[in-house]
Amino acid sequence: VSMKEILKKYWGYDSFRPKQQEIITEALAGEDVLAILPTGGGKSICFQVPGMMKEGITIVVSPLISLINDQVQNLRARGIKALAIHSGMTFREIDIALDNAKYGDFKFLYLSPERLRSKLFIARLQQMNVAYLVIDEAHCISQWGYDFRPDYLLIAEIRKYIPEVPVIALTATATPVVADDIMSKLNFGKKNLICSGFERPNLSYKVCKCEDKFGKLLSLCNDIQGTGIVYVRERKTTKDVALFLCSAGVDADFYHAGLSKEERTDKQNRWKSGALRVIVATNAFGMGIDKPDVRLVIHYNMPDSLEAYFQEAGRAGRDGKAAYAVMLYNKQDVRTLCRRVPETYPDLEYIRKTYENVSYFLQVGVGEAFGQTFYFPMESFCRIFRQFPVQTNSALHLLNNAGYIEYHEEREFKSALHFILKKEELYRIYETDADSDLVIQTILRTYPGVFANFVYIEETNLARQTGLSAERIYHILKDLHHHRIIDFIPHKNTPVVCYTMARVETDSVNLPPSVYEERKMDFQKRIDEISEYVTSVEKCRSRMLLSYFGEKDIADCGQCDVCLARKKAHAANHDDVRH
Repeated sequence: VSMKEILKKYWGYDSFRPKQQEIITEALAGEDVLAILPTGGGKSICFQVPGMMKEGITIVVSPLISLINDQVQNLRARGIKALAIHSGMTFREIDIALDNAKYGDFKFLYLSPERLRSKLFIARLQQMNVAYLVIDEAHCISQWGYDFRPDYLLIAEIRKYIPEVPVIALTATATPVVADDIMSKLNFGKKNLICSGFERPNLSYKVCKCEDKFGKLLSLCNDIQGTGIVYVRERKTTKDVALFLCSAGVDADFYHAGLSKEERTDKQNRWKSGALRVIVATNAFGMGIDKPDVRLVIHYNMPDSLEAYFQEAGRAGRDGKAAYAVMLYNKQDVRTLCRRVPETYPDLEYIRKTYENVSYFLQVGVGEAFGQTFYFPMESFCRIFRQFPVQTNSALHLLNNAGYIEYHEEREFKSALHFILKKEELYRIYETDADSDLVIQTILRTYPGVFANFVYIEETNLARQTGLSAERIYHILKDLHHHRIIDFIPHKNTPVVCYTMARVETDSVNLPPSVYEERKMDFQKRIDEISEYVTSVEKCRSRMLLSYFGEKDIADCGQCDVCLARKKAHAANHDDVRH
C-alpha cells in the first residue's frame, strides 16, 4: 500500500503538505530524521503514515497528557488502534497497556518522557516489535532550546535497547544551533534535517507600544472578529484580563496550569468548539491544540524568547486565512524582562544558601537522604527563610540541572485510601446509601490490598466505572473518612524535592558552565533578541523572525506594522511631491 493510499484511507486527504512526503520517505528508508514544520504544518502525519505502513508499534514520546489524550482519541476515531500511558493510570492499567503494546495489534503507544525510566517499561520495550521511536516537541531535549526538559535526556538512553529502530523527531521551532543539538542528543547516525521553512504569509505580525493595554486589547478584540488567544505571564493576570474583557462585552474566560484537570478540560473544549470566543492564558495553553480558525493571538506580556513567541503566535491562522499576531508592550515590560536574567540565574552564593536552607527545612544532614523524596511547601519555606519564591524556584531548577536534587514544581499526587474497618465489620457498623455502597463495592473490586495498606486511586477511574461524577465520588470518600470507615488522602499538586545524591557540604556545591554560565549567557542573548524585536521600527517583523531561525534571502512581508508604516510614509512623500 502506498503512502498516498494510507493518507486517503485514514485521513481523507488527496495530497501531502510541503515536506511531509520527503520526511515519510526518509523514515521508510530507516533513516533518523529531524523534521521542523511550522505550527499547524501537519507534524503528526509525518510519523502516523509510516507507522501505519510498517509492521510493529510506533512509540511516541510527548510532553503533555492533554496532547497525548487528544492524539490517541483522534487516531481511534479514524479506526487506528492507539494506547496511552500517563500518570493518571494505576499500576495494573499500565501493566495491561504494556501487554497490549507487546501482544496486541496496536499501532501507536504514547507516553510522557518520565515514563521511560520505569523498569517495567524498559523490560517490556525489549520484547516489543518497535517500528519507530517518535519524539514530539523535540526542542525540549536541547539545552539551547527555549523549553529544555531534563526528562527528555532519557530518550537517548532507551535507544540502546532498540538500536535498529529509526527516530523521527519533530518540532515547530528550532534555530540551527538547536537543530544540531537535537540530532546530537538523540544519537543520530548522521545529520538529517528536513525543514519546511518558517514563513507564514497569511499571518500579520504587529507590535503595539501602548501604556493603556486594556484599551488596546479591547479595541483589537472588537476590530478583529473570530476566535482569539491572549497570552499573559502570570496566573493571576489571566483572571484579571478575562474579567475586564467580559465586563466590556467580549466573551472570554481564563486558563492556567493551577486549575483542576476538569476545569482546564472544560474551558479548553468550550473554546475549541467555538462556544467560547477568547481564552486568556499562560503559556500552559495551546501546545498540540489543533484549532485552525484562530484569527487573533495577542501577547499581553512579552515572552522570554523569540522561539516561544513564534510558536505561540503561530497558533493563529492555521487554516491559511488572514490572521494577526499582536505584541503589546511598554518601557516597563522591557525593564521587567531584563530583570528575568538575575531572577532566573541568581548568583552562586544564593544557590548554595538555598540548598543549605532547604536541607535545614527538610531536616536532612550532610551525607543523608540519598534517593529520598520530600513534599516541599514553597510558601512556608520562603516565609521561614525570607527568600523570594521566583529566585528560590530558579535556584532549585539549577540544582536539579546540576544533579544535586530532582525538583518538580508541581507533581501531581494521586488520592490514596486505606480501609480502617475490617471487611466483616464494614456493613455491620455503617449504614450506606446506594451511591456510597456502589463506590465501596467498586473500590473493593478494582483495588486489591485496601484493607492492608494505603492504595492510590483515581476518582475519574471510579467515576467511569460507577457512572457518578468525580466530584460526587470525592464527597462520598470524604464522608467515609469522616465516619472513620476509611483513611482518605485527597489528591494534590505540590512541589517535590528528591535528593539524587546524599546531601553535600554547602561549600562544595558547584554548577558546571553548561548548567549555569553558558545558559545564563544564552538566556541574556534571548532577552536581548526579543527586546530588539519589539523596539525596532526599521526592520520587517517577519524578516527578523525568519532570519533568527536561519533563513536566508528573505523579502519584506509587506503587512507587518513596520512594512505598513513604511508604505504609509512612502505614500505621504509621493503626495507631497505631487503637490
